[in-house]
This record gives sequence, C-alpha cells and structure tokens, in this order.
Amino acid sequence: MVVAVAAIAAGASFLGLNTQLIAKYHNRLSMLESVADAGLEQARSALNASKALYPDTGYVVYENAVDVTDAAGSKIPGVKRSTYVGPTGITSGQYGVFGSVVTVVQDANGNRIVRRAETAQESFAKFAYFTDVEGAIVFGKNDVLYGPVFSNDNIQLEAVAAGTGATFFGTVRTAQTITSRASGDYRASPKYIENVPAVPFPTVADLNKLKVQATIGGTALTSSSLGDEGQATMRIEFVAVDLNGDGRMDGPDEGFMKVYTAKSPLTAAGAAWVVATPPTSSAAMQASANCGHVSATGTGSHTFFKRFASHASGSTQDKAGWAIDNGTSRNCYLGGSNILNDGTTPPGKFLATDSYGSWLPWTGAVDPRVTAARPDDAAYLWPISRALNPNFKGVIHVTGKVAISGVVRGKITLAATGNIIIADNVTYVTNPGGTVPCNSAVRDILGIFSGNDVIMANNLLNAPWTSAGGTGSGARTWANRSGDEFVQGVVLALSNFTAQSYNTGSQTAEKCEGANTGRGCLYLTGGIIQYQRGAVGLTSGEGYIKRYQYDACAGANPPPYFPTTGHFAKGHYYEVEPTNFSITTYWHSLTP
Repeated sequence: MVVAVAAIAAGASFLGLNTQLIAKYHNRLSMLESVADAGLEQARSALNASKALYPDTGYVVYENAVDVTDAAGSKIPGVKRSTYVGPTGITSGQYGVFGSVVTVVQDANGNRIVRRAETAQESFAKFAYFTDVEGAIVFGKNDVLYGPVFSNDNIQLEAVAAGTGATFFGTVRTAQTITSRASGDYRASPKYIENVPAVPFPTVADLNKLKVQATIGGTALTSSSLGDEGQATMRIEFVAVDLNGDGRMDGPDEGFMKVYTAKSPLTAAGAAWVVATPPTSSAAMQASANCGHVSATGTGSHTFFKRFASHASGSTQDKAGWAIDNGTSRNCYLGGSNILNDGTTPPGKFLATDSYGSWLPWTGAVDPRVTAARPDDAAYLWPISRALNPNFKGVIHVTGKVAISGVVRGKITLAATGNIIIADNVTYVTNPGGTVPCNSAVRDILGIFSGNDVIMANNLLNAPWTSAGGTGSGARTWANRSGDEFVQGVVLALSNFTAQSYNTGSQTAEKCEGANTGRGCLYLTGGIIQYQRGAVGLTSGEGYIKRYQYDACAGANPPPYFPTTGHFAKGHYYEVEPTNFSITTYWHSLTP
C-alpha cells in the first residue's frame, strides 16, 4: 500500500511537472509569435515611411538577427529576429504591386518560428475621387459621390443647412480640413477624417514607365500635339469581336482596337476632322466633311452616304440644309468612320484610306478567326489580349494627343503624354454595375492616364448642333441616340478632367433626366483622379450634369500598371514551416 501511494504521488508530481513544462512551452511559443508579428508590422510601417526600402526584385534584409525588446523596452534574453522584405508573386506590376514581409524568430534553445505577411501597394484606382489641389471649386448640394473621396487640399462644401449639402457614400479624407463640414450628408462610417498624411500625386515618371511596357507589346504609338484642347490627329476606337460565334464578346481573345490617323502632313485641320469638330458657324455645317446624308443616287440598288462637303446644293433630298435639319437620322461621324465614303461604296463598307487619313494596319499575324469574323478590316484590328498578342502587357501608350471611343473588352491602361479626348462613348462589354464578380475573367477595366488633361470633346457627337435655315432649323445634327455621354473607366489626369467649352453650353440644349442643361448627362462609372479639380458644367445650365458612379472592383483589380499610392496595405498572413528554413530558397518559391 505504501509503495502504491508513493507511486501515485510520484505520478502526480510528474504530471504536475509536465503540465508546468507544457505551459512554459506555450508561453514561450506565444512570446515568439508576438515578436514575429510585431516584426511584420514594424517592417510594413517602415515601408510606408520610405519607398526606398522596397527593392525592385528579390528581397532585402531589413533586420539581421537583431535583439528584440518587450513592451516595457527591456531586452528579451536569447531572442533574435531577422526580417526580409521584397516583391513576390507576379512582380512586373501589371496586376498591381505585391510583396511580402517575412520574419524569422529564434531563441537560445533553438526554438524557431517563421511568419509571412503579404502586402500590396494601394492603387489610385481605389478612389472614386482624388485631387492634389481643390482650388476654389465647391461641392454643391446636388452633388452625389460614391466611393472613397480624398484630397491633399482643403475640401469646400456649399454652405447650406446641416446634412442637406453634397452627399458622400464613402468616407471623405483630406490632408487638411473640410470647409462647411456640417453641410455634408455623409453615409459611410467613419464619415470623414481630416488632417491625414498627404498621398503623393503621380508624376510624369509614372507615365513614362508605361511606354516601356507598351513598346514590348507593340502598342506604343506616336501622334502629335496639333489642334486645340479637344482635338487630336490620332484616334483609337476600341472594338469587341465575337470570334467563337457564341453571340457574346467577352472571351479572353475578343478585345481589339483600331487606330486612325489624319493625312500627312499633319495639320490642325486634320485634328479637327478626326474628332468631328463643329464648323465655326451653323451655316458652315452645310459644308462639313464629318456630316452628310443617305442619298438614293448611286450605282446598283444601294443607297449611299454623301458628305455635305461634296455638295452644297441640289435636289430636295440632296440639299445639305434639308438633310441636317431633318432629324430623321444621325448625320455626323468621327473622322475615318466607315460611312464617310462620299458615295463611292455602300454605307458601312470599310475603307482603309480616305481623303483625310487612314487606318493603321496591325503589324503582327492576323488570326484566321478574325479574318472570318471581320474580313474587311481584319488586318486593321490590333489585338489587346495576351491570347492573340503574347507580348501584350495591357498598356497602350501614345506620344502626343489621342481621341478615344468604342467598346472595351479586356483589362487595359491607355496612357498619353498629351490630352486624351473622349470623342464619343467609351463603354465596357461587361456592365460594371452588374453582378459579375470583380475577379471574373469577363470583367473589363480601363485606365485612362493623361500627362495633361482628360477632356470631353465639344464635338458633333457629344453636343447638339443645328444648321441655318431649312425646314426644321431647330433640329439636331443627329437622332436615334441619347444626348447623354457614357464613360466607363478610371480617369487619371496629371492636370485635370474637364469638358471642353463647359461654360458655353450648346446651340440646342439637351435634357439630363428631365432637367434642362447644355449637353445632357455625363455618366461616368469608375473614378476620377486629377491634380486639380476641373469643371464639366455650371449650375446655370451650361455643360454637363454629373452622374458619377464608383467601380468598387477597380481598387481590388486595377488597370494594368496603374500608378500606386505607395502605401502598403495588409494582406494574407501565413505560418511557415521552420524546419530547415532557408530565406533564399523560400523567397524563390514565392516568385514565379
């Protein structure tokens, strides 16, 4: 019995000792984990304080077996920490700037743990609205903004009754303060944050980097700076083509662009033709090269489109004044449009070269499916997908000014050293306001990055114009289309986003959702990032009424190589197997 009792007592003693050892081990492990986690956050904080710490490739040693301290500042005996930072994953920047912070913590007894935290630089595409300088422009009581709003400047609201002013559905942040702050109607939490650290605005250097990527993909183009602010001698028309016959155009290889340039030698008149600039007077509309009418005269049984520039008089049907005032058809087109063929071919027949300019052929191989789907212009469709252009990096770069329009399929950043002119609607194949997940392959995204201004052109398509005299002198130059403009994409202008002649209205006012205005509604879905806030209309009725929506997918899946804020945000957290751990081998495994 004595022996049995002694054995039980000994067992209890060993059990208690074992429990103490287990508790001690867990306490030690918890301490090592805390040290590792602290190292991850310290390194991320250091990266946000200095971009110079972040290498272009590989990893750098941020800490090398350094002593660590506890919360009281006392050294933890025998504990050392090493920390490494650098880019991981796809490191080209095409899909964003991603990296990792790895910490290795070890004590004197050989206990070791390894932890990794992913980081990502926030893209400017995350903002619904961003300015470096606000200037004197005020957010009016009818303004509605969705998504995050940020400015490095003081934000001014119209002084009205509390909560009845501009409406913000995202948090408003400013590096300074908000004037008439109480006027705002804030729908997010937190409502606003003032005096936050400033976010450095993108620079020309960020723009220049994109030319390198475009050159690799064969999509670096050279235009000119001729014409006024809303004109360009080159335009890009985005095109989606159903290659597989499924009745859809959202396949990975169904995105293209066409490039039109004015006739050489380039002139300001050529720039006006490309973007369909209105003539200097309504009477001159009857001689416009961009406008005309469908005529029954011609060879065969076809009807033909005849430019007003081709004649200024004739039969009732051919009379330019009658056709432009009739209002039964859309009569004005951008330079290079298929219908502008002077009655030499049926309307819509592709012409590679016309009297005023030409379409540039694609320099690569043409896929047989493209030829089958678009036999007339297959050689002039530039693929903007990796499927048909393996070297394509998602970037189109133009040296000079460029006008754009069309339907975008894919994930694209269009950059230009000069103004980017919105000459007509720019929309996606996949509706950005739909239910398609952000990471879906069929989601489209367009970044519009200008080294100067992004401008809504005051042209014959975006604004209504009339001719002098005729049977219906109050009619527009086109019909059968909405008077509103639609832009889907994230706009980034190193100067500002504005509308040409925003303060002059149009010859014939359009309505925006029933309200009288100069040029109708401007529906923009995406975001606007600009150095200084530009105007697109006035409260007195000229220009556009803003109808802006935020594309929440743009922040998580930004346009290719789109500029980043430099701020590293938290990502996924991983526990790493410490046995035989080698930082060089491990880092290599993180980078394909």
